[in-house]
Amino acid sequence: MLRKSIFPLLILVPSIALFAQDRPQPQKQGKDSGYTLPIEILEVQLPISVVDKEGRPVDGLKQENFQIFEDKVQQTIKTFRHEDIPLSLGLVIDNSGSMRNKRERVNSSALAFVRESNPEDETFIVNFDDSAYLEQEFTSSIGDLIDALDNIDARGETALYDALYLAAEKVTKDGKKDKKALLVITDGEDNASKYGINKVIEALRQAKVTVYTVGLLEEGDQRGGLFKKPPSKKAKEDLIKFAEITGGQAYFPKNLEEVEELVKHIAHDLRNHYTITYTPTNAKLDGSWREVTVKVVAPKNTPKFTWHTKQGYYAPKAERTSNND
Repeated sequence: MLRKSIFPLLILVPSIALFAQDRPQPQKQGKDSGYTLPIEILEVQLPISVVDKEGRPVDGLKQENFQIFEDKVQQTIKTFRHEDIPLSLGLVIDNSGSMRNKRERVNSSALAFVRESNPEDETFIVNFDDSAYLEQEFTSSIGDLIDALDNIDARGETALYDALYLAAEKVTKDGKKDKKALLVITDGEDNASKYGINKVIEALRQAKVTVYTVGLLEEGDQRGGLFKKPPSKKAKEDLIKFAEITGGQAYFPKNLEEVEELVKHIAHDLRNHYTITYTPTNAKLDGSWREVTVKVVAPKNTPKFTWHTKQGYYAPKAERTSNND
């Protein structure tokens, strides 16, 4: 085992999703500025999920149905695609003691998710209990994933935040695909992490990854007291937040039997994104946060739908270089 420390209720988040392309670029040195200047211009890739009221992907939309705004300034769409794009995927699975009687069903659901996904995807696995650890490196082999998921030893508490931080780090560093996603399955509130939630949110935004969460929560658990939220309520808020800020979706199935069909639905959604690219009108490489919004104008006689995507991205930052050479 590789170790590295460190349909039911659906919450749709109509926001924004995108990825700034971080391709290696030819560089040239500014004569007096002390900065490295890229020859190529920044390009932003924006995956957008559009679904009907039943959560099914909506087909048939065209480029003219979409409007993109960055910091409230409308952008010109450069390319528009509606096709199945391979992705770098992380499975982030709760292995705490409370999952002991759930992991077998969760594991079979995770494999069903992978089988429904694009065969060209690459997948890694992060397990977490008292700590988070890399269970399986990126692979496209179902056999490798089966072996990793069979390595069950449910115990301890729930280091959910640490697991998400590790997964964001992993997909950023080693993911070879432009499109990146995480599927998180857990049954409770974080109670063992070193990282706080704000640190995790920052890592997810930097990773340009879309997060889908599945919460196997006990809604009747009202522990917490006068000044503290019940664990199930806090866990639900966290899972919704991780989905919301990354352009994903949060799901809360009523029972384990619903999980497999649910994750198949997520796989289908990922394979049916619209993908838009644009060159930002703000060409500054200043590392600033850029807020992005999407408007989708429905064609006539189209059933009602909603869309979700991320809330923005961080612009690359020009590297300062020495003028002593």
